[in-house]
Amino acid sequence: MACRISELVLGCRDPEVLARFWCEVLDFVVLDREEDCVEIGPREGFGGLQPTIILSRRDEPETGKARLHIDVNATDRDQDAELERLLGLGARPADVGQSGEESWHVLADPEGNEFCLLRARLDRL
Repeated sequence: MACRISELVLGCRDPEVLARFWCEVLDFVVLDREEDCVEIGPREGFGGLQPTIILSRRDEPETGKARLHIDVNATDRDQDAELERLLGLGARPADVGQSGEESWHVLADPEGNEFCLLRARLDRL
């Protein structure tokens, strides 16, 4: 027997703002809303090939560097075009000490959560 990742939970100040951002980035939809959290995921809903993301309100700021981040790959355009799209959605470049020779781009979402845009283009699910 084995497990698989079904949900990722991201603490944030404003779940609605991040839900809009990540829905646009990943072509996800809002699946559920509760008092202090929003669950987003693929149109097929929970339990499919992709995990859902729960954006959970946290009023206190995170201390220290996050130990987990998300990597994304474009599915219908090259990396440069996807970078421009992500920047247009509100992502911003993040400096984590990269050399400038990397094949990926380090970005931050509207609340500063780091994620990487990788070079390889993947097929849509």
